[in-house]
Amino acid sequence: MSKPKNLVVAQSGGPTCVINSSLRGVIEAAREFDNIGTVYGASHGIEGVLKEKLIDLSAQSEEEVALLRYTPVAGSIGTCRYKLKSNQSEDFERVIDVLKAHDVGFFLYNGGNDSMDTANKIAQLAQRRGLELLGVGVPKTIDNDVGDGEFKLIDHTPGYGSAAKYWMHAVQYANEENKGSRPADPVLVLQAMGRKIGFIPAAARLADPKRRTPLQIYLAESSCSLEQLTENVNESVRQNGRCIVVISEGFNIGSLGEVKDSFGHTSFSSSQITVAQAVVNHLNKVGIAAKGAARGNVAGTDQRHSMAYASIVDLDEAYRAGQKAVELAASGQGGYMSTILRDSGFIYNVRYDKVPLTDVANSERTFPKNWIAPNGYDVTDDFIRYAQPLVGEEMLTLPMTNGRQRLTQFAPIFAEKKLPAYVPQADRK
Repeated sequence: MSKPKNLVVAQSGGPTCVINSSLRGVIEAAREFDNIGTVYGASHGIEGVLKEKLIDLSAQSEEEVALLRYTPVAGSIGTCRYKLKSNQSEDFERVIDVLKAHDVGFFLYNGGNDSMDTANKIAQLAQRRGLELLGVGVPKTIDNDVGDGEFKLIDHTPGYGSAAKYWMHAVQYANEENKGSRPADPVLVLQAMGRKIGFIPAAARLADPKRRTPLQIYLAESSCSLEQLTENVNESVRQNGRCIVVISEGFNIGSLGEVKDSFGHTSFSSSQITVAQAVVNHLNKVGIAAKGAARGNVAGTDQRHSMAYASIVDLDEAYRAGQKAVELAASGQGGYMSTILRDSGFIYNVRYDKVPLTDVANSERTFPKNWIAPNGYDVTDDFIRYAQPLVGEEMLTLPMTNGRQRLTQFAPIFAEKKLPAYVPQADRK
């Protein structure tokens, strides 16, 4: 039997409540295959590969690995927003050199569409250089924007179910606040993540699937002017005495002084003014149809790191997606992303399969138009039926020590560096 090859797993982009559950799936599944040697975690994604900072995950205790299920976001091995662009030939060559130096035969990248593109390019270059390297993707993103509009590549991405659960509860609590304080604050505007796609704000409807509260939802895809939004809100205030607005950070109200990240995506949390604040300012300027004022609440990265709201369904599926990625790699099926596909029928059930990286790389799913209600500020029951199973029925029970949550704390055990120091191309002045 040939000598086992080592495996490197890396993470990229915005993290999620369940990204570490996928990482746990990778680590634990790799133990079951004789052709996989040491599992390394690239410290802060592809930057860790470039800088040859590889955490020995096989040397970590089983207890710390198991705690990944309850540890949110990417503090365990880190993530990054460093993009390997096609003109950065030195970076690509450096990645190959590092992987070769550490006898790596399997490269797994956990991330969104850009990450799948990177995993595919690295594997292809490695093969052209004569390195036996298989690249496999692990899906991740709270936006649920990886895949196709027909949900044939992937039904939903790990991370989305927990973000949806966060917003389900957030709107439940906001409704109690608004209901109790409406004499002074009849309008409450909540801003949700979602640069160009409305899956996250749409999840607000899960808080009230029977539509008994005065809730309006404005997706990035909503074709509605600020003036029309104001009229919609005031109509609700006239009828109900109050209104709760959930609005996407990407809702079009004109330029907000956006800041771009290294992938070219707008980073609304870094903008000069938020959509929610602009809407609140406008409502208070033109006036609302009741005594009192509009108020706003802008959720930040808590949408993806509030572990108490993590969906158990999401955690389990993220783990299986990580396992599936290792199974693909170990069986020689490189060039694929592990995927989650929903079985047809009334009872929710999923299966784990594979899709070519070339199909999913740089893909971008949009929110189905037929899931947007005719009034433009709600979603349809078809969306509710799609999203409801993803949030689960129960709350996660967290391990605690002296009143504080017990989180994974990996020991700083790194692979010995074998190459000269390197500065990534994009970091050079």
